[in-house]
Amino acid sequence: MNQQVVEIDNNDSRYQEVEIDLLELLSYFRRFIVWIAAGFIIGALIAGLITKFAITPKYTATSKMYMVSSSTQSVVDLTDLNIGQSISKDYVELLKTRPIIEGVIEEQGLVYSYDDFLKMINLSVVTDTRIITINATSTDPKEAMNMANALAEKGVKELPKLMETPEPHIAEYAIIPVEKSSPSLSKNTVIGALLGLILVLAFLTIRFLMDDTFKSADDIEKEFGVMPLTVIPEGKIAGVDTDEELAKKARSSSKRRKNKWQKSAK
Repeated sequence: MNQQVVEIDNNDSRYQEVEIDLLELLSYFRRFIVWIAAGFIIGALIAGLITKFAITPKYTATSKMYMVSSSTQSVVDLTDLNIGQSISKDYVELLKTRPIIEGVIEEQGLVYSYDDFLKMINLSVVTDTRIITINATSTDPKEAMNMANALAEKGVKELPKLMETPEPHIAEYAIIPVEKSSPSLSKNTVIGALLGLILVLAFLTIRFLMDDTFKSADDIEKEFGVMPLTVIPEGKIAGVDTDEELAKKARSSSKRRKNKWQKSAK
């Protein structure tokens, strides 16, 4: 018996609560350690194979814009610093506007819609700086580079006209990414292994809870509060023939009687 059902009376309403012996459950898991290990390994293999062969890799290219430009083109004064710090977030939002994005799409000859392009880029301001990071992600590494650089160049050209502010600088142009940014083979493999482990443990737990057979005298005492008068042992009992042995003896006896009858008939 793997669990004990306790009836509880609460405000004249009765419900059942199942008590699970965790030590017994862990002991049950140990009996199926091969299943658990197999679930872990198979989950890792499936996730790894899917990641390696079924998911198209993506590449991310990054360009950077610097939001400080001097009004004299030779000396950076306090006004330029304050302007750069205050308008960085405004620049990020304006870079996402339809005229700028659609302009980049047209200039680069891309087939993406405005919404598709937005999903492929990520703009952010580096903490405590006036630097804007432009990340472009695509299944084609060269396309990712072109998208990041084109958006930075478009921002340098168009944003000062919209905001009537000094022109920002491109601090770094994107290059063709060599390493894929997603999917992560190691991350997905670990996730697959954990999912496989969880599925096997869940299956074993349900099987454990649904097993309401009595395994020992202690199970009977837990359920009914009384000890059994006797217990039928498993296996062969000394001096007592099993069914198979009795059947074998019966066949042997029948064969001897048949042979004896044949001899007397002759």
